Amino acid sequence: MTQEELFPDLPKALGKSLVFASLRQPVWTENKARLIHRYLYYFVLITRHGAYIDGFSAPQEPDVADSWAAKLVLESKPAFLRDFWLCDLSKVGCEALEALAADHRSRHRRVEVVQGDFNERVDLILASERIKPKVATFCLLDQRAFECDWATVQKIAAKKTENKIEIFYFLASGWLDRSLASSSTEAGQGRILKWWGRSDWRTLQGMNSANRAQMMSERFKQELGYRFAYAWPIYDRGSKGTVMFHMIHATDHAEAPKIMNRAYRKVTKALEPIEELQASFMRLLEPLPEAP
Repeated sequence: MTQEELFPDLPKALGKSLVFASLRQPVWTENKARLIHRYLYYFVLITRHGAYIDGFSAPQEPDVADSWAAKLVLESKPAFLRDFWLCDLSKVGCEALEALAADHRSRHRRVEVVQGDFNERVDLILASERIKPKVATFCLLDQRAFECDWATVQKIAAKKTENKIEIFYFLASGWLDRSLASSSTEAGQGRILKWWGRSDWRTLQGMNSANRAQMMSERFKQELGYRFAYAWPIYDRGSKGTVMFHMIHATDHAEAPKIMNRAYRKVTKALEPIEELQASFMRLLEPLPEAP
């Protein structure tokens, strides 16, 4: 297998929904960066290559250990991901990203720090010749609330006609109702309109958060053309089952949701030996019985 071939022997996905077993131990908010890291660790053991885009990549909670996704992904071993684009609006955030990038740049690894609004800089990133059709590419959109325009998500999804860029999209379920209600100015409502990409955004207010996340997942499939999109709940540790985020994972690969299912269940556990993973990944083709 050459480095740029991605699952060449697997059949094309038919888009049939999978059903996963319920989770006994919730994934807490402080583990959301580790979830991305764990999934990518698993995935690149299969692809042995990859590119990574992080649209809002400065540390959100500098004092919380393992909460910075960009740092965890760059430090992951084996270092199969080779190309990185780390974007943030904040000058201070980009200074932190530059310091991080300096520790990981090498002859074999390219790490670009892009300062500015990701919605405006995404075209520059996607124009890179290093994002080739057969290079597994992943994009993290860990927005606070309404920062990521739907038009930006559309551009990312449209970059490749086959095997689209995988997207990890964070929906701020825990405070979305409050944020929608507080956006009473013309400017605030205009920001929401860009985020949602449709004029019916008011229907979201008061909706059950799981139903809202499911609606967003369906948009990734129906509007953006992804074969699979699942919403994974991220909980607030200090509450009684409050979901703070839903992480929408959109992919074209039939085995990718099963790998995410494994990452979701093992995010707080020690990394498995590579030899164990190589043997067990073949068993991930069998769906599990209930939804998370």
